Amino acid sequence: MKRLYRTFIVVTVLFLAAGAEAKVVTQEVPYEHGAVKLVGYLAYDGAVEGKRPGVLVVHEWWGLNEYAKERARQLAGLGYVAFAVDMYGEGRVTTHPQQASEWSKTITSNASAWQERANAGLDVIKKDPRVDPGRIAAIGYCFGGATVQQMAYSGAELRGVVSFHGSPLPVKEDQVSRVKAKILILHGAADPLVKDAQIQSYLAAMEKSGLDWQMVFYGGAKHGFTNPDADKAGMEPLKYSPSADRRSWGHMKLFFNEVLAK
Repeated sequence: MKRLYRTFIVVTVLFLAAGAEAKVVTQEVPYEHGAVKLVGYLAYDGAVEGKRPGVLVVHEWWGLNEYAKERARQLAGLGYVAFAVDMYGEGRVTTHPQQASEWSKTITSNASAWQERANAGLDVIKKDPRVDPGRIAAIGYCFGGATVQQMAYSGAELRGVVSFHGSPLPVKEDQVSRVKAKILILHGAADPLVKDAQIQSYLAAMEKSGLDWQMVFYGGAKHGFTNPDADKAGMEPLKYSPSADRRSWGHMKLFFNEVLAK
C-alpha cells in the first residue's frame, strides 16, 4: 500500500543564552534513494533570516528516532538548519538490538551504497533555500558516526564531520585525495566495542594520510555516552555519561565555529 506522507510543522519557542528568541520549526521531509522511500526530519529557526550553515544528523542503529530528532532541534536552536536523515527507509525505528543490528548490517555491507544512501540526505539539505550550500557539516551517533566518516571518504561536499561514539574507520590510501571535510572523532575511552588494535590502526592511518583530523577521548565513557536512554537498552557496553555528553557537544560547537565560518 502506498504510504501517504504528511508534513508536520511544529513551532517551539526556545530562549538562547543571549536572550534572543528562536522559533524552531520542524517538518518531515520525504525523499528517495533509488527506489527506496525515505523520510527525513528538518529543523530550523524560523526567526533567522537569510542563508545559514546546514548540518546533517545521522541516527544511531535504532533508526531515525526521537533522540536524533532532538539533536536536530538543538542544532536549529544554535542557528543551523539541521536535517536528520533516514538511513533505513520509511522512517523505520526499533528498540530491539537484534533488529537494529540487521538493519545496520544491510546498509554497511556495501560501502558504496552506504555512502550513496547518506549522500542522498546531503542532496536534500543542499537544496533547502535557507541553507548556504557551501557551508554544510554532518554529525552522527554510533552507526551514524561511522556513516559520516564514510561520507567524508566518499568526497562529499562537507566542511566537516563529527562522529559521536562511532566506530573509527581508518581512511584508505585511495580515498585520501577525495576527502574535503575536516574530521572530529569523539570517543569513549572505556568503549568495549572498539578494541585497542582498532584505535591504533585508525591513528596510524590518519597520521599517514595528512588529513585534518582530531580524536578526543573521554575517560570512563562507554559506547552511547551521549544518549540519556542508552542504559535502557539492556546492553552492557552502552552507558550514558552526562559529563562526556556535555563536553562532546561543546567540542562539536568549537569545531563548527571554525569549519562553518564564512
